[in-house]
Amino acid sequence: MISFNVPPVTGKEIIYMQDAISRNKICGDGYYTKLCNKWIEDTTGIAKALLTTSCTHATELAAILCDIKPGDEVIMPSYTFVSTADAFVLRGAKVVFVDIRPDTMNIDEKLIENAITDKTVAIVPVHYAGVSCEMDTIMEIAGKYNLKVVEDAAQGVMSKYKGKSLGTIGDYGCYSFHETKNYSMGEGGAILIRDAKDSDRAEIVREKGTDRSRFLRGQVDKYTWVAAGSSYLPSDLNAAYLYAQLEVAQQVFDDRMNSWNKYNEAFKYLKDKGVIETPFVPEECEHNAHMYYIKLDNIEERTKFINYMKENDILTVFHYIPLHSAPAGREYGVFAGEDKYTTKESERIVRLPLYYNMGETVDEVISKVYKYFES
Repeated sequence: MISFNVPPVTGKEIIYMQDAISRNKICGDGYYTKLCNKWIEDTTGIAKALLTTSCTHATELAAILCDIKPGDEVIMPSYTFVSTADAFVLRGAKVVFVDIRPDTMNIDEKLIENAITDKTVAIVPVHYAGVSCEMDTIMEIAGKYNLKVVEDAAQGVMSKYKGKSLGTIGDYGCYSFHETKNYSMGEGGAILIRDAKDSDRAEIVREKGTDRSRFLRGQVDKYTWVAAGSSYLPSDLNAAYLYAQLEVAQQVFDDRMNSWNKYNEAFKYLKDKGVIETPFVPEECEHNAHMYYIKLDNIEERTKFINYMKENDILTVFHYIPLHSAPAGREYGVFAGEDKYTTKESERIVRLPLYYNMGETVDEVISKVYKYFES
Protein backbone atom coordinates (compact mmCIF):
# COMPACT_ATOMS: atom_id res chain seq x y z
CA MET A 1 0.00 0.00 0.00
CA ILE A 2 1.35 3.42 -0.97
CA SER A 3 0.71 5.72 2.01
CA PHE A 4 -0.77 9.15 1.59
CA ASN A 5 1.88 10.54 3.95
CA VAL A 6 5.15 9.34 5.47
CA PRO A 7 6.60 11.57 8.23
CA PRO A 8 9.95 13.01 7.10
CA VAL A 9 13.20 11.52 8.40
CA THR A 10 16.47 13.01 7.19
CA GLY A 11 19.06 11.03 9.17
CA LYS A 12 20.18 12.91 12.26
CA GLU A 13 16.94 12.92 14.25
CA ILE A 14 17.98 10.19 16.70
CA ILE A 15 21.49 11.61 17.06
CA TYR A 16 20.15 15.03 18.02
CA MET A 17 17.55 13.56 20.37
CA GLN A 18 20.29 11.59 22.14
CA ASP A 19 22.35 14.77 22.34
CA ALA A 20 19.38 16.59 23.89
CA ILE A 21 19.15 13.85 26.53
CA SER A 22 22.89 14.13 27.26
CA ARG A 23 22.44 17.85 27.93
CA ASN A 24 20.17 16.96 30.88
CA LYS A 25 17.45 19.37 29.73
CA ILE A 26 14.58 17.95 27.73
CA CYS A 27 11.83 20.37 28.81
CA GLY A 28 10.86 23.47 26.85
CA ASP A 29 13.23 26.19 25.66
CA GLY A 30 16.28 23.98 25.63
CA TYR A 31 19.26 23.94 23.27
CA TYR A 32 17.42 22.62 20.21
CA THR A 33 14.35 24.75 20.75
CA LYS A 34 16.56 27.81 20.58
CA LEU A 35 18.26 26.51 17.43
CA CYS A 36 14.85 26.02 15.77
CA ASN A 37 13.70 29.49 16.80
CA LYS A 38 16.86 30.99 15.34
CA TRP A 39 16.51 29.03 12.12
CA ILE A 40 13.01 30.39 11.61
CA GLU A 41 14.14 33.94 12.37
CA ASP A 42 17.18 33.74 10.11
CA THR A 43 15.30 32.05 7.27
CA THR A 44 12.22 34.27 7.28
CA GLY A 45 13.61 37.54 8.63
CA ILE A 46 10.90 37.69 11.31
CA ALA A 47 11.63 39.68 14.46
CA LYS A 48 10.77 36.81 16.82
CA ALA A 49 9.88 33.14 16.44
CA LEU A 50 8.87 30.81 19.24
CA LEU A 51 8.31 27.08 18.95
CA THR A 52 4.99 25.89 20.37
CA THR A 53 3.42 22.54 21.13
CA SER A 54 1.27 22.81 17.98
CA CYS A 55 0.10 25.22 15.31
CA THR A 56 -3.21 25.20 17.18
CA HIS A 57 -1.44 26.59 20.24
CA ALA A 58 0.48 29.08 18.10
CA THR A 59 -2.87 30.38 16.85
CA GLU A 60 -4.29 30.46 20.37
CA LEU A 61 -1.27 32.48 21.45
CA ALA A 62 -1.83 34.85 18.53
CA ALA A 63 -5.48 35.27 19.56
CA ILE A 64 -4.35 36.23 23.07
CA LEU A 65 -1.83 38.72 21.69
CA CYS A 66 -4.62 40.20 19.55
CA ASP A 67 -6.62 40.75 22.77
CA ILE A 68 -9.61 38.86 21.39
CA LYS A 69 -12.60 39.25 23.71
CA PRO A 70 -16.13 37.81 23.88
CA GLY A 71 -18.31 39.38 21.20
CA ASP A 72 -15.45 40.20 18.85
CA GLU A 73 -15.67 39.01 15.25
CA VAL A 74 -12.89 37.35 13.29
CA ILE A 75 -12.97 36.84 9.51
CA MET A 76 -11.59 33.65 7.95
CA PRO A 77 -12.42 31.08 5.27
CA SER A 78 -14.70 28.17 6.08
CA TYR A 79 -12.43 25.91 4.07
CA THR A 80 -9.78 25.32 6.73
CA PHE A 81 -8.92 23.07 9.67
CA VAL A 82 -10.91 23.46 12.88
CA SER A 83 -7.92 24.92 14.77
CA THR A 84 -8.12 28.13 12.75
CA ALA A 85 -11.54 28.82 14.26
CA ASP A 86 -11.05 27.13 17.66
CA ALA A 87 -8.30 29.51 18.70
CA PHE A 88 -10.66 32.48 18.48
CA VAL A 89 -13.84 30.72 19.62
CA LEU A 90 -12.02 29.82 22.85
CA ARG A 91 -11.62 33.57 23.46
CA GLY A 92 -15.37 34.10 22.96
CA ALA A 93 -15.18 35.45 19.42
CA LYS A 94 -17.71 34.94 16.67
CA VAL A 95 -16.24 33.50 13.48
CA VAL A 96 -17.33 35.12 10.22
CA PHE A 97 -16.73 32.84 7.26
CA VAL A 98 -16.02 34.21 3.80
CA ASP A 99 -16.14 32.33 0.50
CA ILE A 100 -12.97 31.09 -1.19
CA ARG A 101 -11.44 31.59 -4.62
CA PRO A 102 -11.87 28.45 -6.73
CA ASP A 103 -8.41 28.81 -8.27
CA THR A 104 -6.23 28.75 -5.11
CA MET A 105 -8.80 27.56 -2.53
CA ASN A 106 -7.80 30.60 -0.46
CA ILE A 107 -10.09 33.23 1.04
CA ASP A 108 -11.48 35.56 -1.62
CA GLU A 109 -9.82 38.84 -0.72
CA LYS A 110 -12.47 40.80 -2.66
CA LEU A 111 -15.21 39.60 -0.28
CA ILE A 112 -13.51 40.44 3.01
CA GLU A 113 -14.46 44.11 3.22
CA ASN A 114 -18.18 43.34 2.93
CA ALA A 115 -17.91 41.01 5.93
CA ILE A 116 -16.45 43.68 8.23
CA THR A 117 -18.65 45.13 10.99
CA ASP A 118 -17.96 47.38 13.95
CA LYS A 119 -17.19 44.19 15.93
CA THR A 120 -14.50 42.90 13.58
CA VAL A 121 -11.03 42.83 15.11
CA ALA A 122 -8.99 40.43 12.96
CA ILE A 123 -8.61 38.73 9.61
CA VAL A 124 -7.16 35.22 9.44
CA PRO A 125 -5.98 34.31 5.93
CA VAL A 126 -5.19 30.61 5.46
CA HIS A 127 -2.46 29.83 2.92
CA TYR A 128 -3.85 26.64 1.46
CA ALA A 129 -1.33 24.11 0.14
CA GLY A 130 1.47 26.59 0.89
CA VAL A 131 0.18 28.98 -1.79
CA SER A 132 -0.20 32.50 -0.46
CA CYS A 133 -3.42 34.45 -0.18
CA GLU A 134 -3.50 37.86 -1.90
CA MET A 135 -1.74 39.49 1.03
CA ASP A 136 -1.32 43.03 -0.37
CA THR A 137 -5.08 43.43 -0.60
CA ILE A 138 -5.66 41.84 2.80
CA MET A 139 -3.08 44.06 4.51
CA GLU A 140 -4.55 47.14 2.82
CA ILE A 141 -8.01 46.27 4.15
CA ALA A 142 -6.60 45.55 7.62
CA GLY A 143 -4.85 48.91 7.65
CA LYS A 144 -7.98 50.74 6.51
CA TYR A 145 -10.09 49.29 9.34
CA ASN A 146 -7.33 48.95 11.96
CA LEU A 147 -7.60 45.15 12.09
CA LYS A 148 -5.06 42.56 13.17
CA VAL A 149 -3.90 39.94 10.67
CA VAL A 150 -3.02 36.42 11.81
CA GLU A 151 -1.59 34.29 9.02
CA ASP A 152 -2.49 30.64 9.25
CA ALA A 153 0.66 29.44 7.49
CA ALA A 154 0.41 25.91 8.89
CA GLN A 155 1.19 24.57 5.42
CA GLY A 156 3.45 27.43 4.39
CA VAL A 157 6.95 26.87 5.78
CA MET A 158 9.44 27.91 3.04
CA SER A 159 6.68 29.46 0.89
CA LYS A 160 6.76 33.11 -0.16
CA TYR A 161 4.57 35.95 -1.42
CA LYS A 162 6.37 38.56 -3.50
CA GLY A 163 9.64 37.45 -1.91
CA LYS A 164 8.33 37.60 1.67
CA SER A 165 8.11 34.43 3.74
CA LEU A 166 4.58 33.42 4.64
CA GLY A 167 3.89 34.10 8.29
CA THR A 168 5.92 37.33 8.27
CA ILE A 169 3.47 39.63 6.49
CA GLY A 170 0.65 39.88 9.03
CA ASP A 171 0.97 40.82 12.69
CA TYR A 172 1.44 37.15 13.59
CA GLY A 173 2.11 33.99 11.65
CA CYS A 174 1.51 30.39 12.67
CA TYR A 175 3.47 27.36 11.42
CA SER A 176 2.76 23.67 11.84
CA PHE A 177 5.35 20.95 12.35
CA HIS A 178 2.80 18.15 12.57
CA GLU A 179 3.81 14.77 11.14
CA THR A 180 1.87 15.56 7.94
CA LYS A 181 3.84 18.73 7.21
CA ASN A 182 7.01 19.24 5.16
CA TYR A 183 9.11 19.50 8.34
CA SER A 184 7.95 17.61 11.40
CA MET A 185 8.44 17.18 15.12
CA GLY A 186 5.46 14.84 15.46
CA GLU A 187 3.26 17.47 17.07
CA GLY A 188 4.46 21.05 17.12
CA GLY A 189 4.28 24.53 15.67
CA ALA A 190 5.65 28.04 15.94
CA ILE A 191 4.39 31.58 16.25
CA LEU A 192 6.07 34.32 14.23
CA ILE A 193 5.88 37.84 15.66
CA ARG A 194 6.43 40.76 13.31
CA ASP A 195 6.77 43.52 15.91
CA ALA A 196 9.57 42.89 18.41
CA LYS A 197 7.69 44.85 21.08
CA ASP A 198 5.21 41.95 21.33
CA SER A 199 7.96 39.43 22.04
CA ASP A 200 8.12 39.83 25.81
CA ARG A 201 4.38 39.40 26.18
CA ALA A 202 4.40 36.35 23.92
CA GLU A 203 7.16 34.76 26.00
CA ILE A 204 5.23 35.43 29.20
CA VAL A 205 1.97 33.93 27.93
CA ARG A 206 3.83 30.94 26.45
CA GLU A 207 5.70 30.35 29.74
CA LYS A 208 2.59 29.93 31.92
CA GLY A 209 2.24 33.68 32.54
CA THR A 210 5.67 34.01 34.15
CA ASP A 211 8.71 36.07 33.24
CA ARG A 212 10.90 32.95 33.40
CA SER A 213 12.45 33.64 29.97
CA ARG A 214 13.74 37.01 31.17
CA PHE A 215 15.10 35.34 34.31
CA LEU A 216 17.00 32.75 32.29
CA ARG A 217 18.56 35.56 30.25
CA GLY A 218 19.63 37.29 33.46
CA GLN A 219 17.32 40.27 32.91
CA VAL A 220 15.63 39.81 36.32
CA ASP A 221 16.98 38.22 39.49
CA LYS A 222 13.92 35.99 40.01
CA TYR A 223 10.83 35.05 38.06
CA THR A 224 7.22 35.21 39.07
CA TRP A 225 3.64 35.10 37.79
CA VAL A 226 3.04 38.35 35.95
CA ALA A 227 0.06 37.68 33.65
CA ALA A 228 -2.48 35.08 32.58
CA GLY A 229 -0.80 32.43 30.46
CA SER A 230 -0.51 28.78 29.60
CA SER A 231 2.14 26.20 28.70
CA TYR A 232 2.89 26.26 25.00
CA LEU A 233 6.48 24.97 25.18
CA PRO A 234 7.34 21.74 23.33
CA SER A 235 9.86 19.27 24.72
CA ASP A 236 13.42 19.81 23.55
CA LEU A 237 13.35 16.19 22.34
CA ASN A 238 10.74 17.18 19.77
CA ALA A 239 12.75 20.25 18.84
CA ALA A 240 15.85 18.10 18.35
CA TYR A 241 13.92 15.89 15.94
CA LEU A 242 12.75 18.96 14.03
CA TYR A 243 16.15 20.63 13.88
CA ALA A 244 17.60 17.64 12.02
CA GLN A 245 15.19 18.52 9.22
CA LEU A 246 15.50 22.30 9.35
CA GLU A 247 19.27 21.88 8.91
CA VAL A 248 18.59 20.34 5.49
CA ALA A 249 15.40 22.27 4.74
CA GLN A 250 16.41 23.08 1.18
CA GLN A 251 17.14 19.42 0.47
CA VAL A 252 13.66 18.47 1.67
CA PHE A 253 12.15 21.37 -0.30
CA ASP A 254 13.91 20.34 -3.53
CA ASP A 255 12.92 16.69 -3.13
CA ARG A 256 9.24 17.49 -2.58
CA MET A 257 9.26 20.03 -5.40
CA ASN A 258 10.65 17.41 -7.74
CA SER A 259 7.73 15.10 -6.93
CA TRP A 260 5.23 17.96 -7.25
CA ASN A 261 6.63 18.95 -10.64
CA LYS A 262 6.48 15.33 -11.83
CA TYR A 263 2.79 15.20 -10.97
CA ASN A 264 2.09 18.55 -12.55
CA GLU A 265 3.86 17.75 -15.81
CA ALA A 266 2.29 14.30 -16.04
CA PHE A 267 -1.24 15.59 -15.51
CA LYS A 268 -0.99 18.45 -17.98
CA TYR A 269 -2.51 16.20 -20.67
CA LEU A 270 -5.55 15.36 -18.50
CA LYS A 271 -5.91 19.01 -17.55
CA ASP A 272 -5.78 20.19 -21.17
CA LYS A 273 -8.43 17.61 -22.07
CA GLY A 274 -10.67 19.03 -19.33
CA VAL A 275 -10.73 15.75 -17.42
CA ILE A 276 -9.28 17.22 -14.20
CA GLU A 277 -8.13 20.52 -12.74
CA THR A 278 -4.67 20.88 -11.22
CA PRO A 279 -3.26 23.36 -8.66
CA PHE A 280 -2.99 27.02 -9.62
CA VAL A 281 -0.04 29.04 -8.32
CA PRO A 282 -0.19 32.83 -8.95
CA GLU A 283 2.95 34.41 -10.39
CA GLU A 284 3.69 36.34 -7.20
CA CYS A 285 3.65 33.15 -5.11
CA GLU A 286 6.44 30.66 -4.44
CA HIS A 287 4.95 27.51 -2.96
CA ASN A 288 6.66 24.73 -1.02
CA ALA A 289 5.17 21.60 -2.61
CA HIS A 290 3.19 20.89 0.52
CA MET A 291 0.50 19.01 -1.35
CA TYR A 292 -0.57 17.96 -4.79
CA TYR A 293 -4.27 17.74 -5.51
CA ILE A 294 -6.54 17.27 -8.47
CA LYS A 295 -10.17 18.30 -8.84
CA LEU A 296 -12.77 15.95 -10.28
CA ASP A 297 -16.26 16.79 -11.50
CA ASN A 298 -18.17 16.24 -8.26
CA ILE A 299 -18.26 14.36 -4.97
CA GLU A 300 -19.59 11.17 -6.58
CA GLU A 301 -16.71 11.06 -9.06
CA ARG A 302 -14.26 11.81 -6.27
CA THR A 303 -15.57 8.97 -4.11
CA LYS A 304 -15.31 6.59 -7.05
CA PHE A 305 -11.72 7.74 -7.70
CA ILE A 306 -10.62 7.37 -4.05
CA ASN A 307 -12.12 3.88 -3.87
CA TYR A 308 -10.43 2.86 -7.12
CA MET A 309 -7.04 4.07 -5.92
CA LYS A 310 -7.45 2.27 -2.60
CA GLU A 311 -8.35 -0.94 -4.39
CA ASN A 312 -5.08 -0.47 -6.27
CA ASP A 313 -3.09 0.01 -3.03
CA ILE A 314 -2.78 3.78 -3.14
CA LEU A 315 -4.23 5.98 -0.40
CA THR A 316 -5.68 9.29 -1.60
CA VAL A 317 -7.79 11.55 0.58
CA PHE A 318 -10.27 14.37 0.37
CA HIS A 319 -9.72 17.41 2.55
CA TYR A 320 -11.63 19.84 4.77
CA ILE A 321 -15.36 19.64 5.34
CA PRO A 322 -16.31 23.36 5.35
CA LEU A 323 -16.55 24.58 8.93
CA HIS A 324 -19.78 26.50 8.43
CA SER A 325 -21.56 23.19 7.69
CA ALA A 326 -20.39 21.60 10.97
CA PRO A 327 -22.45 21.72 14.21
CA ALA A 328 -19.86 23.90 15.99
CA GLY A 329 -19.52 26.08 12.90
CA ARG A 330 -23.23 26.82 12.98
CA GLU A 331 -23.06 27.53 16.71
CA TYR A 332 -20.00 29.77 16.78
CA GLY A 333 -19.96 31.24 13.30
CA VAL A 334 -21.86 32.70 10.40
CA PHE A 335 -21.24 32.65 6.66
CA ALA A 336 -21.06 36.15 5.22
CA GLY A 337 -22.46 36.39 1.72
CA GLU A 338 -22.96 33.50 -0.70
CA ASP A 339 -21.32 30.09 -0.44
CA LYS A 340 -20.61 30.02 -4.16
CA TYR A 341 -17.41 27.98 -4.14
CA THR A 342 -16.53 26.76 -0.62
CA THR A 343 -18.79 23.70 -0.54
CA LYS A 344 -18.73 22.99 -4.26
CA GLU A 345 -14.94 23.04 -4.57
CA SER A 346 -14.34 21.18 -1.30
CA GLU A 347 -16.36 18.26 -2.70
CA ARG A 348 -14.23 18.02 -5.84
CA ILE A 349 -10.72 18.03 -4.42
CA VAL A 350 -8.63 14.93 -3.80
CA ARG A 351 -5.05 14.88 -2.49
CA LEU A 352 -2.44 12.52 -3.90
CA PRO A 353 0.44 10.99 -1.92
CA LEU A 354 3.29 13.47 -1.48
CA TYR A 355 6.10 13.16 1.03
CA TYR A 356 9.86 13.43 1.36
CA ASN A 357 11.92 10.84 -0.47
CA MET A 358 9.06 9.40 -2.56
CA GLY A 359 11.33 8.59 -5.47
CA GLU A 360 9.76 6.43 -8.17
CA THR A 361 6.59 5.99 -6.10
CA VAL A 362 5.36 9.15 -7.81
CA ASP A 363 5.45 7.33 -11.15
CA GLU A 364 3.34 4.50 -9.73
CA VAL A 365 0.69 6.97 -8.58
CA ILE A 366 0.69 8.73 -11.96
CA SER A 367 0.29 5.42 -13.77
CA LYS A 368 -2.71 4.42 -11.65
CA VAL A 369 -4.38 7.81 -12.10
CA TYR A 370 -4.15 7.40 -15.87
CA LYS A 371 -5.51 3.86 -15.68
CA TYR A 372 -8.51 5.18 -13.75
CA PHE A 373 -9.38 7.63 -16.48
CA GLU A 374 -8.81 5.01 -19.17
CA SER A 375 -11.16 2.55 -17.48
